[in-house]
Amino acid sequence: MATSRPVRGATHNRESTRFGLPEREADGDWLDAREDIDGVAPPLRTTVTIERPKTILARNHSPDIPFDRSVNPYRGCEHGCIYCFARPTHAWHDLSPGLDFETKLFAKPDAPSLLRATLGKRGYLCQPIAFGTNTDPYQPIEGTWKITRGCIEVLAACDHPITITTKSDRVTRDIDLLGPMAAKGLAAVMLSVTSLDPKVARTVEPRAPHPERRLAAVAKLRAAGIPTFVSLSPVIPQITDHEIEHIMERAAEAGALGCFYLPVRLPHEVAPLFRAWLDEHFPDRAAKVMATIQSIRGGRDNDPNFGSRMRGEGPWAALLRTRFTIAARRYGLDKPFPPLRRDLFRPPAGDQGELF
Repeated sequence: MATSRPVRGATHNRESTRFGLPEREADGDWLDAREDIDGVAPPLRTTVTIERPKTILARNHSPDIPFDRSVNPYRGCEHGCIYCFARPTHAWHDLSPGLDFETKLFAKPDAPSLLRATLGKRGYLCQPIAFGTNTDPYQPIEGTWKITRGCIEVLAACDHPITITTKSDRVTRDIDLLGPMAAKGLAAVMLSVTSLDPKVARTVEPRAPHPERRLAAVAKLRAAGIPTFVSLSPVIPQITDHEIEHIMERAAEAGALGCFYLPVRLPHEVAPLFRAWLDEHFPDRAAKVMATIQSIRGGRDNDPNFGSRMRGEGPWAALLRTRFTIAARRYGLDKPFPPLRRDLFRPPAGDQGELF
């Protein structure tokens, strides 16, 4: 019998204690918050709050990340991936990295205009801008808000390079923009496929598109001439690691140019959320999963150190690298991410930057 699709990813909604925030306590007065009406809790509703940031370009100087700037049109993500390392950012809003992260979203409708202003500033130096580095730029609310598309329109107009990482086939809706950019050497896309097992996908990434839709998106993007890669990240030991070769085979069949992977990371509040998720969905192997994760993270749930945080250490991590390398060679997926052109960039028309 088919398993019903989980409503959300996290199994609880406890607040973060990292910043000394007081925990909220429901008083039970509101009827829609009570479970004793019909014996079940009311369904969680997704809400979107407009955020008005003063800047939109985020900078980083991490030595193990291949980009130095990114744009995040949204905060929080309705996909509900239990492993998402962006979950702890919701604590800054006095919200839970658990269910709040999946249901209380923030949208930045001014992002395209802020991006346009940034690109027009005197002295701006062009480097590829990464989308999808924190939360997914093509999560469901993009269908309504279209903020990601607005940002791509700005970049396309001034021939600015862009990279996109997503686990949604909604990216194909912007092929009309990305195709011409790719023809100029300005765009590349990474699709995330962590499991081909529908049951596993439903629990790990409950509101993300079906894996087959993502592979179909890879084929569609490649047919449009867009350099497209597949990310197996994160690889979860004892749950998805047995699928590595099969995912890479399917990626090659879809026309992907290369693959990429990372062992699962569990920073801050992600670790207890992940443990609770294991107890709920994989109680038979929860202890084994965590023991393996700790074996590649120096005996801890998470290793925050540059370099090792991305590849892991120890025998299990070494075996994973060997399997990946062999499969990449076998399926022709060992091509590197292409360098994107920066010499075509011109400041947005009408901006002061054009005068300098």
